[in-house]
Amino acid sequence: MRPTTSADLHTTYDLPTDAVAGFERDGFVQLPGVFERSLMEQLEPDITDKVRVLNSTEDVPDAERSVLQKAFLQVGNIWRYSQAARDLVFSQRLAQIAARLLRSDSVRLFADQALYKEPSGDITPWHADQYYWPLADDRVCTVWIPLQDTSLEMGPLAFARGSHRFEFGRDLPISAASEQRLQEELARAEFETVQNPFDLGDVSFHRGWTFHRAGRNEGEVPRRVMTVVYLDAATRVSDTVAAHERAQLDILMPGTAPGGLPDGPGNPLLYPL
Repeated sequence: MRPTTSADLHTTYDLPTDAVAGFERDGFVQLPGVFERSLMEQLEPDITDKVRVLNSTEDVPDAERSVLQKAFLQVGNIWRYSQAARDLVFSQRLAQIAARLLRSDSVRLFADQALYKEPSGDITPWHADQYYWPLADDRVCTVWIPLQDTSLEMGPLAFARGSHRFEFGRDLPISAASEQRLQEELARAEFETVQNPFDLGDVSFHRGWTFHRAGRNEGEVPRRVMTVVYLDAATRVSDTVAAHERAQLDILMPGTAPGGLPDGPGNPLLYPL
């Protein structure tokens, strides 16, 4: 498909007056009507076609799948293969929102993924994304972009409000164990779990250390989602990269050494241009 020329992708979005403060306080914010329904309906088919071609999980029997493979079909760096995904990843509207929420002057791309939870797809266990990221600070956020109306039965994200300041569990990879241990500890610490449906065009942003999960997809169609992760443009790689972070460094920031600035072609500046 040709690049989408819709101004909806690149004009300024009017953030609610309490969005930045809420993001700092809660570690996430869900924003209504960031994109027009018609635009999302235009972009979804191309992304879905590429997910069907590029994912490595769909033909794996359920009994042989890992926890993550049971949760969703996953395709990273999909912007390199899908023009529609590229249109979202390079959206000035999204990048400007990320910069405002992070109180940053500029942001660059860290990662993108398509995450498709099939009908009866299993839960996504409690976790914090930043466990996997070899970054020197937490000036990073993920935007979650559903590609259809997403009811509660389809398993939208659920966030533990304020958990980006909770240090328990930051050493836990996503797993059945992280689901059980974090469920117990988050409840013990009395973090409120917030889960809302998404209308097509709504998106959410969450911080790297915000704990979140998703339920099973009890609907009849896949829960189709694009994600984009933004970095404050001055964020550097950690001086020391742990073993469980090495793959993300190699895949997402190729050629960047520990302590370096990820400013190569895989991490372009997205706002301002």
